[in-house]
Amino acid sequence: MNDLLLLTGRAAGIGGVLICAVAAGLRVSGLYWFVGFQLGTLLMMGMAVMIVACLCFLAVLTERSKTAR
Repeated sequence: MNDLLLLTGRAAGIGGVLICAVAAGLRVSGLYWFVGFQLGTLLMMGMAVMIVACLCFLAVLTERSKTAR
């Protein structure tokens, strides 16, 4: 289970960073919309994905600290 959470956390973290980078890059270039989404919404989506990654990593860390006792 820890391996799955760790893999999910890594994938979500990379995906979230990429989504945020695309949203920021497009906004700096002067666009407000991308594929039917407002860029602010896309940025919030990227942040939400990164929060999921943080929660996955937190679950792995707490499980490791329980087994280390």
